[in-house]
Amino acid sequence: MLGANDIAALWLTAQLALVTTACLLVIGMPIAWWLANTSSRWRAPVAALVAMPLVLPPTVIGFYLLLWLGPDGVVGGLTAAAGWGALPFTFAGLVVASVLYSLPFVVQPIENAFRSLGRAPLETAATLGAGPWDRFFTVALPLSRPGVITAAVLGFAHTVGEFGVVLMIGGNIPGVTQVASVRVYEQVESLDYLGAHALSLTLVGFSFVALLALYLLQGARGASLFARDGRQP
Repeated sequence: MLGANDIAALWLTAQLALVTTACLLVIGMPIAWWLANTSSRWRAPVAALVAMPLVLPPTVIGFYLLLWLGPDGVVGGLTAAAGWGALPFTFAGLVVASVLYSLPFVVQPIENAFRSLGRAPLETAATLGAGPWDRFFTVALPLSRPGVITAAVLGFAHTVGEFGVVLMIGGNIPGVTQVASVRVYEQVESLDYLGAHALSLTLVGFSFVALLALYLLQGARGASLFARDGRQP
């Protein structure tokens, strides 16, 4: 059975995942659009920078975030001067860390979706008088919806599964920064294996459902494409 602290940790994790996913879509979509369409020499460095969380240990990311967001850091000094205080060991700090850590899981699927469109739909819309913003919101974004949905699901699920980076930047404060993965770690440390089993199985079940929904969505999209082209899979 899940205890009160387990439910609180799950609720905080859900809040963090929702806020992070919303931020990721707002931040990641323009980056993905630029990466998919630019021929700038800066494309490769920017793409590498976005993808770095895929290869960096989460503790390394968390360590540098502590330095940058802390009272003596560059960002921490700015937030302190603005009256917001230091971000480490707060929910806002968790959001910043989660956005940076999950950014490639959102940018790359959306970039691939934008890239697969080609230039023809946008050029056709331009000949009909559509401006850049109109072409993006009425042509590119609707046609890229499956990629955006995939990115949102991956970003949400990846945020739920975070451990190292959130532990480094948020610590383990119940009701404030104690997310589900950190709660499981605490239970194992205290030899509460029954509680760890209950919470871990909840996370396993969520992860399976999220990925199953994603694969079913992709499968249904593939079936519709075959049907539209008059072919059989």
